[in-house]
Order: sequence, then structure tokens, then C-alpha cells
Amino acid sequence: MDNRFNRLLLIFFILSVLIVNFTADTYAATWHDVTDDIEVRINKGLELYQKGDLEGAKKSITDAYFIPFEGEEMEQAIQRYIGGQNAFKVEYMFSQIKKLMDKGVSQQEVQAMADMLVKEINIYATSLDELAPREDDSPLAKFIYSFMIIVREGFEAILVISAILAYLIKSGNEDRVKTVYNSTIVALIASVVTAFLFKYVFHISGLGQELLEGITMLLAMVVLFSVSFWLISKVEAKKWEEYIQGKVKDSLATGNSWALWSAVFLAVYREGAETVLFYQALFVKTDKSAYGMIGLGFLVGCVALAIIYMIVQKGSLKLPLKPFFMVTSGLLYYLAFVFAGQGMRELQEASILGATRIDGLPTITWLGVYPTWQTLSLQVLLVIAAVIGLIYSFKGNEQVA
Repeated sequence: MDNRFNRLLLIFFILSVLIVNFTADTYAATWHDVTDDIEVRINKGLELYQKGDLEGAKKSITDAYFIPFEGEEMEQAIQRYIGGQNAFKVEYMFSQIKKLMDKGVSQQEVQAMADMLVKEINIYATSLDELAPREDDSPLAKFIYSFMIIVREGFEAILVISAILAYLIKSGNEDRVKTVYNSTIVALIASVVTAFLFKYVFHISGLGQELLEGITMLLAMVVLFSVSFWLISKVEAKKWEEYIQGKVKDSLATGNSWALWSAVFLAVYREGAETVLFYQALFVKTDKSAYGMIGLGFLVGCVALAIIYMIVQKGSLKLPLKPFFMVTSGLLYYLAFVFAGQGMRELQEASILGATRIDGLPTITWLGVYPTWQTLSLQVLLVIAAVIGLIYSFKGNEQVA
């Protein structure tokens, strides 16, 4: 197992634990407790709207979304146990309430949308109390949840790191591997510092966090797409061996070296900051007697990630050159496509973009597909760019041949 990679995981664990807040917060025992909190905040927003305080009313609705609905992980629970389409429906109703307020519609219209939202989340709360009860606060449950956090959040970063490392090794640039590890270390430190600043210094709201995640995802999309296109353009090159000996090293020393560094940094940074925030929330909701199980879950999850990393990297190294470039390019493009949809969705949740719903289109979370024109428009442009890039690339390779 790669000692350098294990050291990175250990650094992340130590930095994460250092900034955990060990003070007690209130914790909703059941999902209906969460919906009660949501309803209180929505009703406050309705009262403020009736009094003519538009900004205060919208802030109360925003708080209802970010603090209990997302902060208590009801959104994730609905996605996991009931369905992504249902989670999106609830998110959309939150945004619609604020949209109606902006339009200055009557109190009755806003109240009607709010009533629909409260009714919907109470239905889901009843289902979740049966499917995934929050009362399960056992040490084993904490271990499982801790394990799932690190594996879920680290998987995408592992895919990017493994693909780029395999590329460097296959192209005879092992000396550049340290650049990837340096980028990963910087990203881990930056993600922990960001989470620390959010929680203890700037007290940035959930809306601000969504904005940062959205911008980071879109930046990652641009970098991953450019690296993906650059790799696929080398698939059919007739004189690839000469290219490896000459131009690869030159390009790695200039622009493409920065592109690879950026791809690793953004992939790790995005997942890292989110991971630290998740662990902060988990610790403050856990009795100190179960802290060891959280740490054990994290360590076991790190081992699982290390195994995934080794399997992906070794598997890619064994691939012949042409399939390797096609698979790697396809993987990076897939992540760019997902980040495009998710990044736009984060900006919608941060109220930076509107959300015009497309009826009948399903939510496909693993593809980053959400039924709004705004999210799909960027993904359609990405598909068009990929098609044009492929045509241009293969035509160029045919001329070389």
C-alpha cells in the first residue's frame, strides 16, 4: 500500500479532529422534530411577509432550508431512502416560496405553497421515522455513519487522483507524481482551514457554503473537462512514443502541469471541506463515550479508500495505452458533467440562479441531472463541446496518420 497516500489520510484525520467543536448542540430526536423546526421558521417567514418585511421573510425561509432541512440531514435522508426526485421537489418548493414573495403575491398564495411544503415534509418524516429512525444513536450507528462519510466524500477525489497518477506513470513522468501529492496536501489543509473559518471566524451561513461549493464545482468542471479533452486527443496519435519522450515533458513543465495540479486540488478541496463539516456535525451530536467509534469508522473508511485507490490505480496501469486514455478521459469527463449539474444546483440553492422546473424530467443524482433549465443548459453545452472536441481531435489524428 502506498505510504505517501496513507500519510495523506493520516494528516486529514489529525487536522479534522483538531477543529472539532466538542460543545453540545440541540439535536432533533425524530424526523418530525426536524419538520416541526422547519414549520416554525416558515411560519415566522409568513408573519414577516405579512408585516411587509420581505428580506426578513426570505431569510427565515432560507434558514428553514439550511438549518433544519439540510443541516439535520433530512435532505440527504430523503434522497437516500425515498428518492432524489422527492428531495428535489421539496427543495423546489422552498425556492418557490421565496419566488412568490419576490413577486409580491397575496398572503394566501404564499401560505398555500407553504402549506404544501409542510404537508410534504411531514409525509416524508413519517416514512423516514420507519426507514431510518434518528433515535438510533448507538455506537455502531455512529461507526457506520462515520465510515460512510469518509468513503462517500473521498471516492470522487480518489478517482481523479488515481487517474492522474496512472497517467503520469504510464507517460514516463514518475518524477511529477510528487506534484499530485503536494497538491493533495495543500487541498487538505485548505479545506480544513476553510471549514474552520466558516464555523469559528466568519460564521458564514449555509447559503454562503452552498455558494462556495457551487463555484468550486464549476471551476473543477472546467479543469476536468480540459484535462479530459487533452487526454482523449492523444488516443490515436501515431507517434505517441515520440510524444512521450518529447512534448509530454515540455507540456507538464508548463500549462498542463498546472492543469493537473488544479484538477487534483479542486477535487480534494471540494470533498475535504465538506467532509470536515460533516464530522463536526457528527461529533457535536454524539455523546463523548462514542467518540472512539467515530474515529474507528473514519480509520476503517480510510483503509477502504486506500484499497479503492490501489485497485483503481493498478487496474489503470495494466490497461493498454489506448484504452487507458479513453477510460481516463471518459472518467474525468463524467465527473465534469456531474459537477456542472451539481455546481449549478448549488448556486440555485444559494439563490444566485433561478430554478425553472422542467415537468416530467427525473432527478438523476449520480449524473448530476436536475429537472431545471438552468442546470441542464450547462450540461448540454458540455455535451456539445465534447462532441465538437472529439470530431476535431480525431480528424486531426487522421491527418497525422
